[in-house]
Amino acid sequence: MTIEDHIVFIVDDDESIREALSELLASHGMRAAAFGSGGDYMSADKPDYPACLILDVELPDINGLDLQGQILETYHPPIVFITGHGDIPSSVRAIKYGAVDFLTKPFSDVDLMSGVRTAIELDRKNRKERYELNTLSERFHGLTRREKDVFPLVVSGLLNKQAAAELGISEVTLEIHRRNVMKKMGAASFADLVRIAGRLKIPITHSRHTGRN
Repeated sequence: MTIEDHIVFIVDDDESIREALSELLASHGMRAAAFGSGGDYMSADKPDYPACLILDVELPDINGLDLQGQILETYHPPIVFITGHGDIPSSVRAIKYGAVDFLTKPFSDVDLMSGVRTAIELDRKNRKERYELNTLSERFHGLTRREKDVFPLVVSGLLNKQAAAELGISEVTLEIHRRNVMKKMGAASFADLVRIAGRLKIPITHSRHTGRN
């Protein structure tokens, strides 16, 4: 992990805490960007790196837990909450909605850095998965209309003759479309294509012709 490939956002209204956390992170080779309010954080331009958000619960303009709720529907860094007044309901709520950790001040440097590293690696993993899913989605949208018809039939495990009957085409034509789908989706095998369909939430199609000769 190098200083160029990640960033830690700090949102706390206490300047001394922002400075102390920034120095701690710098001593571990981590770049930080600090903000005194939730509004300042939300309005700031942020570099597109794997990140962690260290978020105080008690902010002057918004409760940190409410801020977490606001950004749930958008892509955001995993959160490590810090607070001077921790309680069980707040920590349960924070963790339930995806926070990596919930630390009560004063917390140890070891605990904080452990949470930060976990959050950054989680964000790195999430970004990789999101990129891969976007790539698969683009490939799917690049299929022809007929190939999109064939895709769910193929991954449903139907025989070629059943899928062909479902679409009113010949088995030869069905096989051509199936090969095109495999190639365009970057699937190395049938099992790979089934996994891709699962990631894209392609619905399973049951043939009306099952059991016919």
